[in-house]
Amino acid sequence: MKIAVLKEAAAGESRVSATPETVKKFIALGAEMAVEQGAGEGASISDADYEAAGAKVGTRAATLKDAEIIFGVQGPDPESIGGAKAGAWVVAGLNPFGERARVDAYAAKGIEALAMEFMPRITRAQSMDILSSQSNLAGYKAVLLAAAEYGRAFPMMMTAAGTVSAARAFIMGVGVAGLQAIATARRLGAQVSATDVRSATKEQIQSLGAKPIFVEAVAGIEGEGAGGYATEMSEEYQKAQAELVSSHIAKQDIVITTALIPGRPAPRLISDAQIATMRAGSVIVDLAAESGGNVEGAVSGQTVVKHGVKIIGAKNMAGTLAADASALFSRNLYNFLSAFWDKEAGKPVLDEEIGNAVRLTQGGKVVHERLLG
Repeated sequence: MKIAVLKEAAAGESRVSATPETVKKFIALGAEMAVEQGAGEGASISDADYEAAGAKVGTRAATLKDAEIIFGVQGPDPESIGGAKAGAWVVAGLNPFGERARVDAYAAKGIEALAMEFMPRITRAQSMDILSSQSNLAGYKAVLLAAAEYGRAFPMMMTAAGTVSAARAFIMGVGVAGLQAIATARRLGAQVSATDVRSATKEQIQSLGAKPIFVEAVAGIEGEGAGGYATEMSEEYQKAQAELVSSHIAKQDIVITTALIPGRPAPRLISDAQIATMRAGSVIVDLAAESGGNVEGAVSGQTVVKHGVKIIGAKNMAGTLAADASALFSRNLYNFLSAFWDKEAGKPVLDEEIGNAVRLTQGGKVVHERLLG
């Protein structure tokens, strides 16, 4: 079983899908590891590091030749992976809804595409979940970015020249990224509050020492969908939430938005009118900017100023922490394939529950129900 580790071709992508640590582990399972030259440069991993771990380092063509599994952080261009064995697996973050044409191209080439972001949120798959591992780092970095752009200090400071007030930070969306953002803002000394459409997150917010901000007037609405993801809210709830957020956001110095709905544009959480109520010099970090944005006027990959408020449109935040992000991502891939490794067959054999959840294409066709519906 030959596994090919490709150098990422997407602009600005500095992560890599395997590290010397996971290369050694795959070789111990019996796999042959081939790494494209320069694949780890962005994550501070040299070709020599891979060779020392037992991998063969070479050109893209040599790396792909007869490969049965192809690793990527982002899905490789279907035209760039010729030379792999017929029916080879592509195991990567594939953005199936945003890059549907690429999925169709994989099917046409007979590639079996496995989308790691479709990993089900069940207990045994937690260690395989790239969304969680990368979002955790994104939530941390979002707070650091906000702190760097904010023209004041985060913690309260009592000095001989007077007292500096603590920054007030508001986290909107309490998934993995939001929880890490709360914890990081608290470590930096901010007064932190947070909100989410899922009422079950209230205790999580409180456990981190932050203040929960929730719609109490609208009863019987629960925003948790399949697999622990948030779902879209009713108009009644959205109206009540908008009123609550409007009154709260005007008092905040830092706002970080993290709300995403799989397969749909990011929900709009903050309007231009709400931004106008914030104090000049405040900072908003929109972690959903690549999916359309939670904040009106946010631009992915750019910082814009509206009404004196800096709006940071986050782009590939985990990639800005490439070494740690790569280490976690590569362990996700190893945990996934090693859990299904058949020693007699010398390759992974997926079960139905997880296999059907992540498999997009098979036998020349798109087979995933979420893409067929």
